[in-house]
Amino acid sequence: MNNTRLLCLGLLLALMGAGNLFGQQLSLFTQYREAATLINPAALESDFLTYGYNMSVGANYRRQWAGQENTPETQSIRFSYINPYQSGATITAGGYLLNDQTGPTGYTGFYGRIGTVLSPDPEQGGISVGLSAGYVGYRVRSSELILRDVGDPLGGVDQSQSHPDIGLGVYAYRLTGDHMFYGGVSIPQLLGFDLTFQNDAGDFEIQRLRHYYGMAGWYWFTGADSYLEVSTWVKYVDGAPFNADVNLRYQLPSAPYIGFGMSTAGNFHFEAGINVGQSYNADTNFRVGYGFDYSFQSFGPSVGGTHEIQLAVALSR
Repeated sequence: MNNTRLLCLGLLLALMGAGNLFGQQLSLFTQYREAATLINPAALESDFLTYGYNMSVGANYRRQWAGQENTPETQSIRFSYINPYQSGATITAGGYLLNDQTGPTGYTGFYGRIGTVLSPDPEQGGISVGLSAGYVGYRVRSSELILRDVGDPLGGVDQSQSHPDIGLGVYAYRLTGDHMFYGGVSIPQLLGFDLTFQNDAGDFEIQRLRHYYGMAGWYWFTGADSYLEVSTWVKYVDGAPFNADVNLRYQLPSAPYIGFGMSTAGNFHFEAGINVGQSYNADTNFRVGYGFDYSFQSFGPSVGGTHEIQLAVALSR
């Protein structure tokens, strides 16, 4: 058996519980600050926190363990809006489309989200609460699952099931002089449930698990559109190891940025990007970013690095 089949079989066996039971986890992101609203429906985009842009659209593509076949791939599209300049309640809104595929299993979900910021001056700080709601479709290519003897498929036909989902989050931030602090907690998939797929060899189950997230960070604005950011996020899933990341990013004046970090899972992160347009158009900014992960853990054959590309447009409207 080649390395690819060993890797896929190892991943499937690692996810198995008693019987044919799999635990479905949410997608990962190297540049997770750009995907904060996917993790926490109450989160505010970094474009708003750093430069005051109140509308943003972004897209992300992630390929995990590049060089191998059937490894996780994730694509997402997101939209966010906040109305801090209007009288009355400050509303946050948005939505996203998320697609994830890992070998023979995958899911696609679309969500809308809405929230409010409790603050007399949202540009200086506040407490945000948010709710997301959507629909998630899971799919299984049963004929590609290998769970018993090598080369002996589980059997059955490709199947899919769809279910509604909701998420909850709380987020707080405060600007003090040249410093801003932020943090939040969330449960992005509150409705945990078991999906049962019928096949020739019996039942195949995917158990959807609740994820508990926490994030926190600190901006130090050093002037001339530059800043230093220290951030961390933690994740807990029942039955999986606790995971925490710590990251450092430096935004140079107006254009490029660079960052790096480490996680308790033994991953090293590197990211770099550039802001195009911010220096000559204060109302619009276009950003291109790249992230790279490398794992220092040894759990089988060499799996290669993880690559992630993100594009975003931020506007003041």
